[in-house]
Amino acid sequence: MAEALLGTKCSSSSSISHLSPNFHLFPTNIKRSQHLIHGSFSPNSRIRCEAASLEGAKTAPAQIKKPKNRYEMVNLTTWLLQQEQAGNIDAELAIVLSSISLACKQIASLLQRSSIINITGTQGTVNIQGEDQKKLDVISNELFCNCLRSSGRTGIIASEEEDVPVAVEETYSGNYIVVFDPIDGSANIDIALTTGSIFGIYGPDQQCLVDMDDDSTIDQAREKCIVSVCQPGSNLVAAGYCLYSSSVVYTLSVGNGVYAFTLDPAYGEFVLTHEDIKIPKAGRIYSFNEGNYDLWDEKLQSYLDHLKQPGPNGKPYSGRYIGCLVGEIHRMLLYGGIYGNPKNKNSKNGNLRLLYECAPMSYIIEQAGGKAIDGNQRILEIMPEQIHQRTPIFIGSPEEIEKLEKYLA
Repeated sequence: MAEALLGTKCSSSSSISHLSPNFHLFPTNIKRSQHLIHGSFSPNSRIRCEAASLEGAKTAPAQIKKPKNRYEMVNLTTWLLQQEQAGNIDAELAIVLSSISLACKQIASLLQRSSIINITGTQGTVNIQGEDQKKLDVISNELFCNCLRSSGRTGIIASEEEDVPVAVEETYSGNYIVVFDPIDGSANIDIALTTGSIFGIYGPDQQCLVDMDDDSTIDQAREKCIVSVCQPGSNLVAAGYCLYSSSVVYTLSVGNGVYAFTLDPAYGEFVLTHEDIKIPKAGRIYSFNEGNYDLWDEKLQSYLDHLKQPGPNGKPYSGRYIGCLVGEIHRMLLYGGIYGNPKNKNSKNGNLRLLYECAPMSYIIEQAGGKAIDGNQRILEIMPEQIHQRTPIFIGSPEEIEKLEKYLA
């Protein structure tokens, strides 16, 4: 009878009657998954118990799954340590990724207070691409550079806002090469719409560890840095972005899937909220700046015309355009669809930068099971010839990209 109540087989050198009087049994209607015993045994009793089915059960009970603690969470630091222990990254790369997350926290804080502390509007300067710089473009660039330098694990820093890549002074440098766009969609800052940061990380390179105090070597060092940074996206060892919107979301991949961490303002920590993201194979959302429709070639126009026709469900695709690549990609990862920034009659090479925007985002999308092309070839296979090289891009769900390819063929 006792065995039936406990749901166990017990053997002992003393009888069950020798149990401590403090020992209590649960009611007989206890759930099978709750094999819990409250109380204590007499110290003179030596009892060995084996899990067994309740009396009369026809099949063995399912394996007990530990319930998730409502307070249990995995933060970015813990996740990076787990990746290091699994051999997916080394300690230096973990530090670089952590330093980038710190820069993102600082940028997120500034964006939330930008109107209050008067850091909206233009800086009055122009970057290397001839674009007017916002105040936060300049500030965010400095934050990224400072965090990466102070990590002690970065050898070369290349930013969309800098004329040339910067070799970190040898005293503070490591070997990783980091390319980044500190603020993507900066035109959205003044009206409090979605913005983001994008980054890509290439493996260690020794070419730029030179003495920056020697003026005769500076030009040579810059040339070596440019060669080091001009790598195809297929060489990336990690990439990611940080979305600044209703939530701050830090999304990254180190080559084994895509993971997203949401900033918990109560703790100031990035917490794992989206594990091993897989982009839907197809989607009913397209994102193109259709103001340029008349500047596109006829094949692409035919593709857009097709998307506007009612589908099997009687509805056409939904058009969405945020004006921020980070926002477009984040939505696409979760909902599927296609984003395009094609070449046109006025921009023969498209508008987005290959190194700072297209390659890192293509890496993320491919890790999630999607595709990214320039209209002719895979984005990650393009060999950059210039630091600020631009490229057309079509990126998204695999079936949507394959449909586009048929129109462009």
